[in-house]
Amino acid sequence: MSRIPTPPSIATAPAASQPLLEAVNKQLGSVPNLFRLAATSPAALEGYLGMMGALAKGALPAATRERIALAVAEVNGCSYCLAAHAYLGKNLAKLDDAEIAANRAGTSNDAKADAAVRFAVLVARARGHVGEAALQAVRAAGYSDAQVVEIVQHVALNTWTNYLNEVAATDIDFPVVAPLETA
Repeated sequence: MSRIPTPPSIATAPAASQPLLEAVNKQLGSVPNLFRLAATSPAALEGYLGMMGALAKGALPAATRERIALAVAEVNGCSYCLAAHAYLGKNLAKLDDAEIAANRAGTSNDAKADAAVRFAVLVARARGHVGEAALQAVRAAGYSDAQVVEIVQHVALNTWTNYLNEVAATDIDFPVVAPLETA
């Protein structure tokens, strides 16, 4: 059971959050627990949705964004986000099981995406304190400076959701995925 009460419905969320949750419901066909939890603070929900929306317009493909989310969730040990992004990776980004497993291990079976995932894992583990070699490696794989900035922003956004879900012990409303032993 969540340690921070999650509004059970859109109607029970704070009034300022309700239109935002309605938009989530329209886009996804449901409102996952994370969104209703974030709705406890209308400002937090608005910030989360704003950053997600902005990054969706960025230069990184949706599949790479999901790969990064899976890798960061594993680094941070977030069971909720592992479950959510394994589901979204498979059903929306069309990642296969081998790719999802690779992403969770901090790699990718796609050569270019591998550089992004590895860089994201380094950023997450080192809390941004990566060396010049790491930056040069992601650039050498074909990522522009703008895309490097987006990778870092995806790490930050996913770290926030990981931390929020772990603080709250958010009830998982996706098929449960067990964390890797090596995380």
